[in-house]
Amino acid sequence: MTLPGIRPRRTSLLATAGALVAACLLGGAPSAAVADVKDTAGPVTESATVVPVQTTGPADKRFNLVVLGDGYTSDEMPAFRADVDEHLHVLWSMEPFASYRSYINVWAVEVPSRESGVDCDPSLDSPHRDTPLNMGFWGGCDPGSVQRLLTVDHGPAGELADLVPGATPANRQILALANSDTYGGAGGSYATASGGNALSALITPHELGHSLGKLQDEYDYYRRGVPGGGYQGGEPGSAHHTLLTEEQMRERRAKWWRWLGEESEAGGIIGRHEGGLYSTEGVWRPSRHSAMKTLGYAFDQVEREVLTQRISAKVDLVQDHTPNAAPIGDDRTVWVETLHPLGGELDVVWRLDRRPLRTQGARTVDLRRLRLSPGSHTLTATVSDPTPFVRDPAIRRSAALTRTVVWTVDTSVDTRPEPVKSAFTGHTDTATPVGASTVVYADTTHPVDRTLSVRWALDGRPLADRGNDRDLDLGTLRLRPGTHLLTARVAGAAAQLSWTVDASPARASYRVSEPLRTVHRPGRPVEYVYDGPFTMALSARDDRQGAVVREFRVDGDGWQTYYGWPTDSNAPYRFTPSGTVIDGLVFGKLGRHRAVPWDDAAPDYGAHTIEYRTVDAAGNVSEPGTFLVTLLPPLPYGPKTP
Repeated sequence: MTLPGIRPRRTSLLATAGALVAACLLGGAPSAAVADVKDTAGPVTESATVVPVQTTGPADKRFNLVVLGDGYTSDEMPAFRADVDEHLHVLWSMEPFASYRSYINVWAVEVPSRESGVDCDPSLDSPHRDTPLNMGFWGGCDPGSVQRLLTVDHGPAGELADLVPGATPANRQILALANSDTYGGAGGSYATASGGNALSALITPHELGHSLGKLQDEYDYYRRGVPGGGYQGGEPGSAHHTLLTEEQMRERRAKWWRWLGEESEAGGIIGRHEGGLYSTEGVWRPSRHSAMKTLGYAFDQVEREVLTQRISAKVDLVQDHTPNAAPIGDDRTVWVETLHPLGGELDVVWRLDRRPLRTQGARTVDLRRLRLSPGSHTLTATVSDPTPFVRDPAIRRSAALTRTVVWTVDTSVDTRPEPVKSAFTGHTDTATPVGASTVVYADTTHPVDRTLSVRWALDGRPLADRGNDRDLDLGTLRLRPGTHLLTARVAGAAAQLSWTVDASPARASYRVSEPLRTVHRPGRPVEYVYDGPFTMALSARDDRQGAVVREFRVDGDGWQTYYGWPTDSNAPYRFTPSGTVIDGLVFGKLGRHRAVPWDDAAPDYGAHTIEYRTVDAAGNVSEPGTFLVTLLPPLPYGPKTP
């Protein structure tokens, strides 16, 4: 199936699969990812065009993801735009990017290449291409490297990213996409990924895990098909690798001890799973598999916590506030403006002389109502993110997730009147539908002589004021399926805001190859019986525009993004008892996932449960559908022994 607005993926010439080799091996310097292959002829910025793809706020107050393309000619620029869209659709379906998408601006920098393609693709004897960013496989055409290590010239990449006004090295992340069907990418200071492979859109989250989150690889090999051997180092600095036992983690309150025993977002239970950092044994990771081990799976809770901190550290939770450089009077209102994550509301706690005020998270306080005693007082507003993605108190207390603004209130100061009209100053985009679990926001002007209250209504019915009137968490309303109208108004404003709420997820369907027989039992999902390999194709249909991400899982394991087949995105996924080995990795093995052929490749026969679902453009996740598969073992040879 071709997703709406996305061109069919090109069939790979040399498809490979699984997690990528990071340019920063074991925390070392990312030298491979900064390879300068050749000099750039002429200023790279002369023919570049900056295209805003997603704007959530001013660039100097947001985390800016700058996407560059290399090896796309002028005629191929539509293909670059389609590649950017597809990579983003998958990224927004994964946490924590789904919840913090509103913190991120996305910019595409279009710069046509003289030649199509990139260097050493797919082999070392492939021609070099004349491209602005000098991207190349084999670590920049290094015979000692590996094919899938895709590098970029940092010099021109930085020059192109500098074209985005307000985006600086401190608040941006560069992602470079290569016009290639070959599987590859790298993580380091900059992230890279090929644009046209069946698995390409899954590469980007993994490489951002490296580049943005400083996460390390969890797979247990460096070269495909070659076991990594025993780990020889000391306790890793990586947050998601350890030599400690579960008991030692709890006793020392170290590594992921706070998450032990929980069901992993990537499948299985968070505990101690051997293998990682390119070693098969002697080092342990939190989950059986995750986005840093096998493409298509979610980031587990340990990785998600790290990424939440990294994304939040790129921005300031407090976007604006009443000026505090000089004392203010007690005859006025005081306000703060915060960021607005899609996945939850930020907390705001006001304190006067260290005593909490009963403000229920309001963004504005009217000092006149406090009847302050004469003299000087200290007023504070502490903004924090109560996200369940973070359990480490040190991270929660850090500037990434907690900010405090301090004012001196002097009752002898008189506030100068400033006429301010009631108006909305910022809000969730009204041009596209919002999902049934989205947090919608509306900010207003800030008069000093009164408090403006935002009044929300759903389908014409007013909603109760919960204190923080700037954010509305639609997930708490438990909306019935269908379309709803959400409005926000403020007294004195010329117009109200209106959003279409899409509360109906996209519908998923499947198609399997011809079974040996089909079994229907009352109250049970349909069961298909096979005596050999079978295929499954997933499709999705939505009543609104926008791409739909399809997912599936087997026997209650982690949800995987459906991508077709590693060598062809238009081919269905193929299941076999022992899986199919492609470039040293196993795909389509029923039952417990095996990442590599030497990891217990015993076939899985018998009954299996396959579930499937969708994530639509508004963020709605469908209820999973289910079917059963029974794989019959081969008949024994010769007579049975009595």
